[in-house]
Amino acid sequence: MPSQTVDIAIIGAGTAGLGAYRAARKYTDSIRLIESGPHGTTCARVGCMPSKLLIAAAEHAHLAHHNGVFGVDYTPPHIDGRAVMDRVRRERDRFVGFVLESVASFPDDHKLRGHATFISPNELSIEREQMAPITINAKRIVIATGSSPHVPELLCPAGDRLLTNDHIFELETLPRSVAVFGPGVIGLELGQALARLGARVALFGRSGGLGIAQDPELRDYAIDYFNREFYLDPSASVSAVRRTQDGVEVDYVHRERGAITEQFDYLLAATGRHPNLANLNVTAAKLALDERGLPVHNRYTGQCGDSTIFIAGDVTDDLPLLHEAADAGRIAGDNAGRSLQQLADLRAGERRTPINILFSDPQMASVGRGYHALETHCANGYTTGQVSFENQGRARVINKNRGLLKVYGEHGTGLLLGAEMFGPAAEHIAHQLAWVIQMRMTVSQVLALPFYHPVIEEGVRTALRDLNERLQIGTASEQGCLDCGPGA
Repeated sequence: MPSQTVDIAIIGAGTAGLGAYRAARKYTDSIRLIESGPHGTTCARVGCMPSKLLIAAAEHAHLAHHNGVFGVDYTPPHIDGRAVMDRVRRERDRFVGFVLESVASFPDDHKLRGHATFISPNELSIEREQMAPITINAKRIVIATGSSPHVPELLCPAGDRLLTNDHIFELETLPRSVAVFGPGVIGLELGQALARLGARVALFGRSGGLGIAQDPELRDYAIDYFNREFYLDPSASVSAVRRTQDGVEVDYVHRERGAITEQFDYLLAATGRHPNLANLNVTAAKLALDERGLPVHNRYTGQCGDSTIFIAGDVTDDLPLLHEAADAGRIAGDNAGRSLQQLADLRAGERRTPINILFSDPQMASVGRGYHALETHCANGYTTGQVSFENQGRARVINKNRGLLKVYGEHGTGLLLGAEMFGPAAEHIAHQLAWVIQMRMTVSQVLALPFYHPVIEEGVRTALRDLNERLQIGTASEQGCLDCGPGA
């Protein structure tokens, strides 16, 4: 078998792999970027971008159906399913094209197409299509193989009517009905978008969770809201799935109608993703594995134990978000290159304040310490402030007056620790809160920042004032605008 010797081999050319490649090139040009599938990243091909394109179409349809509240009424829209899906694919391909252009600019001898498996901690076998296998001997290896959709056995009988986010954007037109399994980010975003574009949607969960919500009050509020648009049961009892001549049948217990059988055109499995490790032969890499079978690693350096192997991105099953994968890839690639002279020469990379956004309507967001982490990570104790957007001034003006914001602060220090939100403009408010949390600002310091009137962000100030009053240090800020309703 022919072989090559390089300084660094990177397995996977997704977001994390590309970040690792760019960082490692600062140290060496002896690199192989190995990819077994199409270039283009999960985000651009089947994740962030095509889903947001579908959501954008759904938002326009929803606004057209509900415009009468402003006294501006017009004929409900005609939704052309083929045109919707054509734009999704056309714009998706445009985003993918940018990634392909970037990869095309890399030196040809840096890129290698094929499937990699470990032979030893420093050796990889690369199976190439219609070419002889090749062995790569690398001083440092970065695993950045990403993740793939997980489909439970219960759903497999749906056969060719079973979709994941890897397939749904290839539909020629919009489906008339969809049973969505998994009320996480993918299921909730796509389920609501399809419902607003005219599909009959039922969304089933198992554990009672919803999206990224951890706070029970916020989660229950969101469950109640979404049930006004489509059937949602986050703790569903589903007994069987069958492929029929015309689609898929689902046997389940309806909350109001009892045990029923309902037919759908398609079944969408949004039941999580699993790390792409099964075909890597990681046992040959002699890495310590955790109880889930994932390599034990330092998330601040990317190093697996004390080995010459690094890992980054969705394959770690840590924070499966593009910006986190990009950061982790950069850190792993930098340390792989930095340690070429001396393995111990590693640097802890800065991991930014956690931020997660779900692009439903209302949007959902979490920032900093989540509800479940507060008890274990807040030595001084914490308290909560909140605001409802139902009577918030700007939210009522634009007919977006739905949702809650919870903010968390630490007793003693007065630091703002985190927030959870289900409400208007959450994608923007989440960024603002993440910035001040990363700067380690206290609640009183954030309240001293400017707030314009009338804007959604005044609701943030109301929640922070509520939090400041409950903290065991400092004093509450002065009263705000009282003539525009709670939260101004």
